[in-house]
Amino acid sequence: MPDSVKIAIHGKVFNEEVKPYIKKVVDFLISANVELIVSQLFADKFRKAFPEYSNFRIFKHLFESDNVDYLISLGGDGTLLEAVSYVGSIETPILGINTGRLGFLATTPKSKIEKALSDLLSKNYKIDSRALIRLETDSKVFGATPFALNEFAILKTDSSSMITVHTYVDGEYLNSYWADGLIVATPTGSTGYSLSCGGPIILPHSNNFVITPVSAHNLNVRPLIVSDQSVISFKIEGRSNKFLVSLDSKSHSVDSSIKMSVRKGDFKAKLITFDQMNYFDTLRQKLNWGLDLRN
Repeated sequence: MPDSVKIAIHGKVFNEEVKPYIKKVVDFLISANVELIVSQLFADKFRKAFPEYSNFRIFKHLFESDNVDYLISLGGDGTLLEAVSYVGSIETPILGINTGRLGFLATTPKSKIEKALSDLLSKNYKIDSRALIRLETDSKVFGATPFALNEFAILKTDSSSMITVHTYVDGEYLNSYWADGLIVATPTGSTGYSLSCGGPIILPHSNNFVITPVSAHNLNVRPLIVSDQSVISFKIEGRSNKFLVSLDSKSHSVDSSIKMSVRKGDFKAKLITFDQMNYFDTLRQKLNWGLDLRN
């Protein structure tokens, strides 16, 4: 194995039950002469748990100059979504090792850590390129990371009444959603928040968005699938002048004067998969999709 392989690691808080699996990852990579760099958010917890590992660099965001070959996400799907923000436009391939709960995106189970890492370093893997959604505003609400893998959402604040989201597709008026909020999800995000609000499952490379209302006041308003070549824009009204906008796990409070639109991102998230992984298997195993005793 060449000494030049460099791998970034990102994780969150972990308990004693998960600690041996993270140690297994680090031990394997160090024994393979991999250079490790650790995310700033994970570094303190990592140092305390593994004081024997001191020879690593810390990163806040990844840049092309870092020459990182891969990023390993240690946690659940939320951790992997954060990893996508770290990578951004440099499109470093991401391996999600599931030490959390659902693991719909972080599909490598704890029981297959060594096999997955061995395949990774042997380049025995596939790249699953996933489309992102990008937010454009007249103010830089999300700074350098105005994109998401799962969804963009407009939501009322906890204490406010429902809001009205006037929605336009390519400048043409679509609808005014009287609701607790509105979601625009990517195919990847169609199995997340949108699904819980009654949206459809869209296969990962379908080149669509789904617009899904959150607790719509009108029962005849249903989720709508549109092309991801569309630009979707919004005007918001409500008794409160404050609303929440979110991109995956990132959220900010805004007022009704903000101008917002979303479109397909100009780069993708590259997720590492292996031959034994199949999207339909994941649907059935993780979401119990189609579960029927007759099957």
